[in-house]
Amino acid sequence: MLRTARSLAHEVGVDAVSAGAGAALRLLAAAGNARAVVEIGTGTGVSGVWLLRGMRADGVLTTIDVEVEHQRIARRIFVEAGFPAGRTRIITGRALDVLPRLADGAYDLVFVDAEATGFAACVDAALRLLRPGGVLALNGTLAGGRIGDPAARDVETVTVRETIKALRESEHWITAMLPLGHGILAAVRC
Repeated sequence: MLRTARSLAHEVGVDAVSAGAGAALRLLAAAGNARAVVEIGTGTGVSGVWLLRGMRADGVLTTIDVEVEHQRIARRIFVEAGFPAGRTRIITGRALDVLPRLADGAYDLVFVDAEATGFAACVDAALRLLRPGGVLALNGTLAGGRIGDPAARDVETVTVRETIKALRESEHWITAMLPLGHGILAAVRC
């Protein structure tokens, strides 16, 4: 089923999380005994399946994406993976329009798999959405391998660097870089 989801992701031009990154997401969800998770960037459901596998049996994944076709595929993948419809809440829309409507302090994990240019706004939203001890996971924080290259000054790389620096310097977060897939910056809300 994950193979199917990855194949469909390739067909529609979505870069799905790697198996290693997926395993890390499952671990983060399980370690936090996650019951309520927000995913920004549904894709074809690959990361959602990993998250659901780590969540409590009564947990609900709220996943947000602007692409209706991607969400249609993800819905099918979730069902094929054996998750009842009540375990997922699929919301179509721009994350920055949807996130303000979600409840403060009600989530155990927020996974951001979106354009790096939106990272800062997603981090701000996660600080509000997460309970103390909740986890933020930002995907793509190795910036295509450019994060360690001081000569790389493109908008995406600079944005990722600034986001990482802000999180590390903040009194609200405890961070660690997980060099899996495209890089996951994990941060626990203090």
